[in-house]
Amino acid sequence: MRRLIVNADDFGFTCGVNRAIAEAHTNGIVTSSTLMAKGAAFDDAQRLAPLMPKLSIGCHVVLIDGEPVLQPPQIPSITSSGSARFRDGLKAFAARALAGRMNAEEITAEAEAQMRRIQAAGITVSHVDSHKHTHLFPSILGPVLKAAKKCGVRAVRNPFGPRFPLRSSRLLARPGLWTRFMEVQVLRRFAGKFRRAVEQAGFATPDGTLGIEVTGSLDEDLFHAIAQSIPEGTWEFVCHPGYNDADLAAAKTRLRESRETELRVLTLDSARDVLTRAEIELISYHDLSN
Repeated sequence: MRRLIVNADDFGFTCGVNRAIAEAHTNGIVTSSTLMAKGAAFDDAQRLAPLMPKLSIGCHVVLIDGEPVLQPPQIPSITSSGSARFRDGLKAFAARALAGRMNAEEITAEAEAQMRRIQAAGITVSHVDSHKHTHLFPSILGPVLKAAKKCGVRAVRNPFGPRFPLRSSRLLARPGLWTRFMEVQVLRRFAGKFRRAVEQAGFATPDGTLGIEVTGSLDEDLFHAIAQSIPEGTWEFVCHPGYNDADLAAAKTRLRESRETELRVLTLDSARDVLTRAEIELISYHDLSN
């Protein structure tokens, strides 16, 4: 049996991203999304959420490249000195996470505050993941799971994919994917610790993720290649649909034109058809939790 959750990240980032996620759910294959509690378009996402009762909405915990819900003096180890923002940059974050230089209680407090803000907006938080997949680091995962449990959330993204998410011929045909592929493979060393921590905490999680290697490069051909390579089990396909409008142009993100390409791919009839032909069942995080 093969099941697939299609999760659109960055709900609440901009109104154009919100609109695209709504379209990808209503007219396409997106079954779940994760909401940024301090996203610039959070209020717009709150307005849209009740109009999509079948969309499973989780919390996209942000610990870099954004603003916290809590005041910076409450979480000094994860915010920039003299700034109301998190410390920017994934490489610096990774170095500090591996060195244990972030306070676990502060991470738990901030993650909990983000989930509580979404719940206070009347949205049931079905699952949790993180911006730039920061919860793959063991020192971040534990505090995030603790926060989720306190908020009654019992499902989490497994950010580790299969060892070979694409047939080698596809990778060879796209040299630009090799760097991203190798980066993801290096991080696989944390996969075992992730699985043990999640099981011990009693959380539901998919067998892994698909699509991370092709973030920013996804097109119809790559989607079909991934869909035809899905292993047995329950997997999550990570996507980032959006409209490349003025709001997105002003935002800090490397994903611009690619978001519109992803929206087109996710709403093509052929996307659903390839999953149907492969006998892959589309589910949401609500289904996984239940």
